[in-house]
Amino acid sequence: MDFIKAIIEGIVEGLTEFAPVSSTGHLILVGDLIGFTGEKAKTFEIFIQLGSILAVVVLYFKRFLSLFGLAKIEGEKHPLNLLHLIIAALPAIVLGLLLHDFIKEYLFSPTTVLIGLVAGGLLLIYADRKHRQTASDSLDRITYKQAFQIGLFQCLSLWPGFSRSGSTISGGILIGAGYKAAAEFSFILAVPMMIGATGLDLIKSLDQLSVSDIPLFLTGFVTAFIVAMLAIKYFLKLLQKVRLTPFAIYRFVLSALFLIYMLF
Repeated sequence: MDFIKAIIEGIVEGLTEFAPVSSTGHLILVGDLIGFTGEKAKTFEIFIQLGSILAVVVLYFKRFLSLFGLAKIEGEKHPLNLLHLIIAALPAIVLGLLLHDFIKEYLFSPTTVLIGLVAGGLLLIYADRKHRQTASDSLDRITYKQAFQIGLFQCLSLWPGFSRSGSTISGGILIGAGYKAAAEFSFILAVPMMIGATGLDLIKSLDQLSVSDIPLFLTGFVTAFIVAMLAIKYFLKLLQKVRLTPFAIYRFVLSALFLIYMLF
């Protein structure tokens, strides 16, 4: 049964990691529904996010090579580089290190997730209304200042349920980027952020894990990777068609349904 639960969680992670609906929030809510809870489950939910992150690396492999000067982006004199990611990642890294233990102990619960889902949904609607028709959809038009501003918005995602992609995509739109550019920057920024967060969590949780946990963790990892590969390809097309408000409505409906479940 644990392996079935791992596959379910892997599917949920792959589908939601890059959509602005909060993958962590969904994993916590689904984990509560299927009885997959506890300290080991919290670490599992963070670890399988690496599967989704690997999907980004595979799909944007040339882009990652260009960050290190190992490939060129055609037609761009000043393409996105590693410094953009460092600047964008710093705010959440610093705040995450300071609040890591507090977040894991007090904020990983269905109630806090519901709060994050609603608050994040309101941000999505606000970003949609403030979107500029003249915004550039080129990832390489994002400046260092804009990267830092997006990084500040990313700090909101430290609250489970708020959504890392939701906060960074909304932040990108609010500072002048187009939907496609904001989403792709969010995808690429996720790689160093999630590797760092997962590494820190695994180090702090080693005493709670054993060799026998490896098959379970790998099952969730591989499932999340496969599903995320498919989800990323379709999400960009969907985002440009429907924008962010439908995702906000989904968050509100999900919050209402789960609140009813919790009460009754």
